[in-house]
Amino acid sequence: MASAELAQVESEHLSEFAQVMQAGPELSGNRARRCLRLDLDSTATKNGLAQLVLTLVKLLHEVLERQAIRRVESGSLKNEQIERLGLALMQQGREIERLRKEFDLEEEDLNLDLGPLGRLL
Repeated sequence: MASAELAQVESEHLSEFAQVMQAGPELSGNRARRCLRLDLDSTATKNGLAQLVLTLVKLLHEVLERQAIRRVESGSLKNEQIERLGLALMQQGREIERLRKEFDLEEEDLNLDLGPLGRLL
């Protein structure tokens, strides 16, 4: 099956998609074309991708904040560097919040459940 065909997978039922994935190339004709259709809601896909990206950005933001606190507490930064760092982190935090609201995501939506490892943030 060519990669161009894979991009056109559509189905009304997830079970049909699972059958196609398990059956492989032996499906042919109209049944194969009908089963190879996966209906993806573009809005849900966009919001899901936004949620994933914002979750990663928020995680990186928190890592940067912790590193900044360590550097400030160690005394390795000058006062003007501390000021610039604080302003940059505040601006970054505001932009993350703006994007979260833009995609209609709750704060909890950016906190993924990692199963036995607990919550991400």
